[in-house]
Amino acid sequence: MTDTPQKLHLVFGGELENPDTVHFHDLSTLDIVGIFPDAESAKAAWKSKAQGSVDNAHMRYFVVNLDRSLNPDRAN
Repeated sequence: MTDTPQKLHLVFGGELENPDTVHFHDLSTLDIVGIFPDAESAKAAWKSKAQGSVDNAHMRYFVVNLDRSLNPDRAN
């Protein structure tokens, strides 16, 4: 076990109904990229996926800081 706390981040994306909202067209087709141990690796994964979908204006990828939900009392 390591003393360094994990700061988990989820990266996922999908096609939006309208690019001005965060309402997905079909939840069953969400692209779950993965869960990453830190913000830096999550951002790299997000950037790769976002750049790969640049031709689709309705496709969006997001980074969610899971650590904030899992450990709300810990300073981030």
